[in-house]
Amino acid sequence: MYKTILVPVDLAELDAAKPAIAQAVELATASGGTVRLVYVRSIVPVTYMEFVPVTFDEEQQTDAERKLAKIAATIKLPSDRVSAVVRLGSTYGEVLSEAEKTGADLVVIGSHRPSMATYLLGSNASTIVRHAKCSVLVVRA
Repeated sequence: MYKTILVPVDLAELDAAKPAIAQAVELATASGGTVRLVYVRSIVPVTYMEFVPVTFDEEQQTDAERKLAKIAATIKLPSDRVSAVVRLGSTYGEVLSEAEKTGADLVVIGSHRPSMATYLLGSNASTIVRHAKCSVLVVRA
């Protein structure tokens, strides 16, 4: 069935991620697959860089890795079947890139109920659904 399941996680919106992680774990358990969590950090605009400490990027990366590792540690799968990575860039672009890099055959993404803003502006989840080269399962919170 599914050997590599990628789960994008927004550390600021864990309520949307939790049902997706649970679904991914259930599918990985049934198929003997792996779960890879991915969090994408936003790029700080150059105009703001003079206002942040020199170590800002490094601290943000370390903090995100620590938080994501904590989430990964709660997953009820053998540790060799769970991994996590923090990337930097646009959310949908980095998720799609990670899916290709890891050979993911399924992306399980959490999503809130659509609002008028997401109908008009689009969302990361809808862009991932449209452009992923593998199957995508959207799990509503």
